[in-house]
Amino acid sequence: MKRASFVGILTTTTFYILCGCLGYAAFGNDAPGNFLTGFGFYEPFVLVDIANVCIAIHLIGAYQVFCQPIFSFVESRCHKRWPDSKFITSEHAINIPFYGVYYLNLFRLVWRTAYVIVTAVLAMLLPFFNDFLALLGAISFWPLTVYFPIEMYMARSKLPKFSFTWTSLKILSWACLGISLVSAAGSIEGLIRALKTYKPFKAQQ
Repeated sequence: MKRASFVGILTTTTFYILCGCLGYAAFGNDAPGNFLTGFGFYEPFVLVDIANVCIAIHLIGAYQVFCQPIFSFVESRCHKRWPDSKFITSEHAINIPFYGVYYLNLFRLVWRTAYVIVTAVLAMLLPFFNDFLALLGAISFWPLTVYFPIEMYMARSKLPKFSFTWTSLKILSWACLGISLVSAAGSIEGLIRALKTYKPFKAQQ
């Protein structure tokens, strides 16, 4: 897990820094949110298609990871609140060829389908993908990637206060907090600017 986290964070950090720094150095404030298609041309088509497939795989997987705790929370709460409801608790066995028996819960089917529809409609209503993604990344980056791992490491290692390692880690944590706050401010500014030309169900140019 330690090695996987290191490789994953190092890879994404390298790509983000390269895109951010090189894009700003080359185009300044006019740097597009999508370097492959942000300049008005879509060639080479194969490269753009491969990038879109990778984005789809990444976002579908991330959507599932983030949704499962929400699904589990709502379903467990409903089971506890209405334990006698057959709609919520009943499992219907369906025999699927080459798979076996699949147990279908109607409440789970309706609730999860409704959730996906609502989130899809909200995504179409608010098509500020880059700004929303940047804001969510800024909000989640510091606590999940920096603060909690550093605090857990210091607690587990029982680092003495004001030692060199303790001080270095605290400086790193506070520096990353500053970066997250600046990133969040930039994302909010981008959202405010996008709202001035906002039209429902239309992609922002």
